[in-house]
Amino acid sequence: MGNTVIEIVTETDFTALMIAVRDRQDKAAFAALFQHFAPRVKGFLMKSGTDAALAEDCAQDVMAVLWQKAALYDPARASVATWVFTIARNRRIDVARKARRPEPEALDWGSDVEPDQADIYEAGQETARLVAAMRDLPEKQRALIQRAFYGDLSHSEIAAETGLPLGTIKSRIRLALDRLRQNLS
Repeated sequence: MGNTVIEIVTETDFTALMIAVRDRQDKAAFAALFQHFAPRVKGFLMKSGTDAALAEDCAQDVMAVLWQKAALYDPARASVATWVFTIARNRRIDVARKARRPEPEALDWGSDVEPDQADIYEAGQETARLVAAMRDLPEKQRALIQRAFYGDLSHSEIAAETGLPLGTIKSRIRLALDRLRQNLS
């Protein structure tokens, strides 16, 4: 045999690399993960009907998310491959939704008349009531509401970040919204 070395990377190695990225922002570990997963993510996206250029962009986005959200990775919840392909699947869904979403029509913002002081006061009161109602929510529900509405994340993105099942996220958000409606009515 020559000097050719065949490197076999196991899931344990991926986990160790991901933990190095998570804990130390290890660029070499990220490069190894990128080299392995980026082409596989691109292939996965192309097999699901995404054109090559968009699949390449999405693969880059997925790997950027892996770097940016590495602190959320928990090897007890999912393997690195599962985590990466969940992010890829969610990105593919987001791209498909954007492609189907029509462009919004131009909105008429109305006149430049300043709002009535009573309206400003009432809006302030409503905001205070909403803040109080949010404070009364259980922490698990409040955290998901904040991610969904203030963080502008889809349910799937929240699931990828938290590792919670999608059904649990939807249930908690629905319960929280019902509770908010009761508190604000």
